[in-house]
Amino acid sequence: MLIKVLIVITLLAIVVSLGSGMLFLVKDKGQGNRTVRALTVRIALSVSLFALLMLGIFTGHIKPHGIYPSAPAQPSTGH
Repeated sequence: MLIKVLIVITLLAIVVSLGSGMLFLVKDKGQGNRTVRALTVRIALSVSLFALLMLGIFTGHIKPHGIYPSAPAQPSTGH
């Protein structure tokens, strides 16, 4: 359950970083480094989100569905 909470918090932080980057871009009019810092934070958060998703899948806390079949199809014997 903790991994899912961390994933949701990371997603929300990415959205906040995206909004702050947009605000800095409009407010600073291309002058200054705040937009670049917001982009760097968003990239770091995205990489950590990917790592959290992989950790959740590998530990079994998150079970992907729809990607892999749940069981291999049994061939018919034709009897």
